[in-house]
Amino acid sequence: MTFENLHLDLQDSILLVTMTRESALNAINMATMASLHRLFGEYIPDHEEISGVILTGAGQKAFAAGADIKEFASFSAQEGKLLSATGHETYFLIEKSRIPVIAAVNGYALGGGCELAMACHMRIAGEHANFGQPEVNLGLIPGYGGTQRLVQYIGKAKAIELLLTADMINAEDALRWGLVNHVVPSGEEVSKAREILLKISTKGPVAVRKVIEAVNAYFTEATDGFHFEVESFGYACGTQDFREGAKAFVEKRKPAFTGH
Repeated sequence: MTFENLHLDLQDSILLVTMTRESALNAINMATMASLHRLFGEYIPDHEEISGVILTGAGQKAFAAGADIKEFASFSAQEGKLLSATGHETYFLIEKSRIPVIAAVNGYALGGGCELAMACHMRIAGEHANFGQPEVNLGLIPGYGGTQRLVQYIGKAKAIELLLTADMINAEDALRWGLVNHVVPSGEEVSKAREILLKISTKGPVAVRKVIEAVNAYFTEATDGFHFEVESFGYACGTQDFREGAKAFVEKRKPAFTGH
């Protein structure tokens, strides 16, 4: 399976995915979106040896500086709706991934790039990273979930200000407002993400998956997140991993989880 505009590197069960349109500031065109859809919809679910994913952009200037405007500048309303729906479907695949996905934001994360970072479970920002949703400058609104996820992360007041003014925020503001998990020196974004994923890889795989599902349930319409937690807790209690984890705790040793 090939992935246009993406470079894949698997080391120590962690898959590093680099968007490779450096000359276009890694703007997300339709080919990149299709590759992301195949990657998270088909490839990763079929490779159980992958315990975590890092998503980043090539070069030092941008994670992804938005969507590729040239591709849809003349779209009709119906074509625009289809484009947005495709982006939503792809980004939901990332958000609902069975394994943790971390965005290593090494520069500009704007428009569709900011939305892509927000679809990941965590975000590590380089000190020179910038975030924003500048769509109103083009007479548009965010189309890949930006009006929803930005509110979830930083609250309605700040989100609507950024969405209406198209202002960018720097890495320190993003950290203070809760948009990113860590700010690191430029060039250390991937290594910090890898450090976190290696720590997570020592935990129970079933539990990791259920935590992701339970947190997502909080934001899922018509789903009672508390009820989902009850069901998931019960499920985890019946797994071999829990029995191994409890036994290891009593015996004061590291557990040997199998994901079952």
